[in-house]
Amino acid sequence: MEQTRVAQLFLNLGHAFDHLLMLIFPTVVLAMAPEFGRSYSEMLPLSLGGFIMFGACSLPAGWLADRWSRRGMMVVFFTGIGAASMLTGLAGSTFQIGLGLTLVGVFGAIYHPVGIAMLVSGRDKVGRVLGVNGVYGNFGVALAALVAGALAFWINWRAAFLIPGALSIAVGVAFAMQVPPAPKLAQASPRAGGMAISRNTLVRVFTILIVATIGGGVIFNATTIAMPKIFDERLTALTQTTLGIGVLVSLVYAFAAMAQLVVGYLIDRHPLRSVFVPVVALQAPLLFLAGSMENYAMLVVALAMMFFVFGQIPINDAMVAAYTDEKWRSRAFAVRYVMSFGASACSVPLVAYVYAMTGDFKYLFYVLAAMSGVMLAAAICMPPQVQKRAAA
Repeated sequence: MEQTRVAQLFLNLGHAFDHLLMLIFPTVVLAMAPEFGRSYSEMLPLSLGGFIMFGACSLPAGWLADRWSRRGMMVVFFTGIGAASMLTGLAGSTFQIGLGLTLVGVFGAIYHPVGIAMLVSGRDKVGRVLGVNGVYGNFGVALAALVAGALAFWINWRAAFLIPGALSIAVGVAFAMQVPPAPKLAQASPRAGGMAISRNTLVRVFTILIVATIGGGVIFNATTIAMPKIFDERLTALTQTTLGIGVLVSLVYAFAAMAQLVVGYLIDRHPLRSVFVPVVALQAPLLFLAGSMENYAMLVVALAMMFFVFGQIPINDAMVAAYTDEKWRSRAFAVRYVMSFGASACSVPLVAYVYAMTGDFKYLFYVLAAMSGVMLAAAICMPPQVQKRAAA
């Protein structure tokens, strides 16, 4: 039991490092752009390769984990993403920055299909463990803005990549020393309690999951990427420094992280549909409101909006865990995250294009609100069998 808790702690820390290192750039780009003589809309697409690989490499990572070793892949994750971050911090040109960020995405892709599969292995109820893991991941998102803003303000933008990268490598070494190889996976049944699930129901469930995964991926990534720049422009009455922006963005994400604890608790005790529908239903009006808010009103709307955006994540993972066999679960999560992060990659040119064309993020929020409405329609169509299976 003690060994299980140690492994769970490392897996949770891995989730934090994954999101932290993937989201350092959107904050430090505010400090990098003047040094390289580029505008924000010109610099932001440098992260596109990383976000593409974050999704595309999930499939081979999941396949290797199931065929070789999940533990081994996690060691590669910690050390690889840390080294890639440090290389980015040492870059001397925009090409090298783009290459470094792409490598961060390659190694970052390992975590979700592998780490989450390890986390839910052998568990009947996954809501709580996914909720806690989600909090760590979201604190990684929150710390990205804070750490990047603080290090860029106190030292320089390079330190924002170098120091977290070195820490990730150190945690990877500790993981290799403290977490032993897992025993051979048991042949588990994907239907708890012998419940028979029809082919039509499975198709319906995974169609809903596809809609929720793609829509949720775009909304999550677009909001987290754009938030530092949005706060830079719309919260001028509160702060005008990269450190202040980082602190405010981090506070929003830290508050939103609690949503995954709440949602995880509800998933274990209530039908999944009754949790899914209200979480998605509240996203659309809040995204729409965010299009026109400024200063304190924008901060309040951002707190509520990100709470429900972050709260959707464990719902999608719970659906995958409920309907996949243990022996190929890494691959199942890989497919889910290929769709999610593939869609997320589209948000980078979307944010850059909208800002370059309009000089504002109003229309970006309107597009995201419309996508949230499509997800709501999908959530309403969720069949009762999914509710019972998820709550079992």
